[in-house]
Amino acid sequence: MRRDRRSSSATPKVLVLALSVLCLVLIFVSYQFADAVAPVKNVVGEIVFPMQKGINLLGSGISGTTDYFTSKQKLLDENKKMKEELDSLKYQNGILQQDFSELDNLRELYSLDDAYSSYPTKAARIISRDSNNWYNQFTIDKGTGDGIAVNMNVIANGGLVGIVTDAGKHWAKVRAIIDDKSNVSGMEVKNSDICNVKGNLKLLDSGNIILDMVDVDAAIKEGDTIVTSNISDKFLPGITIGTVTSLNNDDSNMTKSGEIKPVVSFDSLKVVLVITTLKEELPKEALNYN
Repeated sequence: MRRDRRSSSATPKVLVLALSVLCLVLIFVSYQFADAVAPVKNVVGEIVFPMQKGINLLGSGISGTTDYFTSKQKLLDENKKMKEELDSLKYQNGILQQDFSELDNLRELYSLDDAYSSYPTKAARIISRDSNNWYNQFTIDKGTGDGIAVNMNVIANGGLVGIVTDAGKHWAKVRAIIDDKSNVSGMEVKNSDICNVKGNLKLLDSGNIILDMVDVDAAIKEGDTIVTSNISDKFLPGITIGTVTSLNNDDSNMTKSGEIKPVVSFDSLKVVLVITTLKEELPKEALNYN
């Protein structure tokens, strides 16, 4: 039993030694008899070199495929990042455009406030409107808590928008002069001839409202400017309404009627000014507008 163990443990050592000797012999033979072993080298080269070339090509292909997918993923990641940055820039650009639009609106309001500087005003933003493209009735973000009350006049874009019809603590509803229920006493700015201005939703597409109750002998004509009159029960005097676009005699030949183009653009309102003085609060001398 002991001899078997020794022989089994010695076998690997003998094998290694034998292989080493064989390698040395082969090296010596190939060195000493190079010409004799040349055919063997050629045969080996014909077999091994193509295999090595194939292995190299396969390795290059695998490496190239790996590089391709790595590059593609990198491009996809960069494209995603650029898209996110573009979306962010679009959002910021939209905010800037809104800011510029807001600035333009505030500039217009400032000019309007200066034109009607005798009246105290409160700026308000429109937060909702009726379900159409026109602001014939809308809601603003100021209410009784901000000094807003029913029957206060609302102006924008150089002239009369309408009147407050209802108010809560932080909101108020406005009826515009283009609404069917609107009725405003007006007058021609130069001669103070009295007329009546009514809203008519059927005329919205033309952008006009109705002018009627004009005395047949009144000097009002096309192109004249109409403002709120001093005899109106709710509207303050002297606020621009619009320009006469047509005027014709009625069938009775006692009055004339036609249409007015308001100075306010009722399809693009965003902010307005509320005059915080009521008509009933004005002193009598303020009502003698000329």
